[in-house]
Amino acid sequence: MAPQGDVPRLVLLVSGKRKSGKDFVAEALRSRLGADVCAVLRLSSPLKERYAQEHGLDFQRLLGASVYKEAYRRDMIRWGEEKRQADPGFFCRKVVEGVSQPVWLVSDTRRASDIQWFREAYGAVTQTVRVVALEQSRQQRGWVFTAGVDDAESECGLDNFGAFDWVIENHGDERHLEEQLEDLVAFVHSRL
Repeated sequence: MAPQGDVPRLVLLVSGKRKSGKDFVAEALRSRLGADVCAVLRLSSPLKERYAQEHGLDFQRLLGASVYKEAYRRDMIRWGEEKRQADPGFFCRKVVEGVSQPVWLVSDTRRASDIQWFREAYGAVTQTVRVVALEQSRQQRGWVFTAGVDDAESECGLDNFGAFDWVIENHGDERHLEEQLEDLVAFVHSRL
């Protein structure tokens, strides 16, 4: 069930593999739409905050792309899965609390249960956006396969999801990426 408060005009659920460019695409969209219109939400933020509290860790250091975060990633994934099994909407409800912008862009959607929660809570205003990148492009951005991470549900949970509403190819061709972003921004404006 959705929390009480503002109801968005559009919810974009962005997913993709590590180093595919999910955050880059999310920030590019927010910069084009404006922070007053578009809020970038990260499901991992309430997860990392709660994990840090329960384990006596530095929450701010868990937010960045760092060796510190990587040292805890496997256990954080395990812990997050346990929380989701007990309450699949726990992190989804937390991340939307107090958001007032009309467009919500969830930049780290990783599971079918996340999509299901947003669809049940917000219905037809929910759209799925998959960011894809060739393995070579991901490697150039620093990706290295890590067992227990890249083969976990947090990375593979949407591999067989089916049809996404939008697929953004982020293989390194800036012109092509810009064209795709322009199309998505035009769609967002049509919903405002």
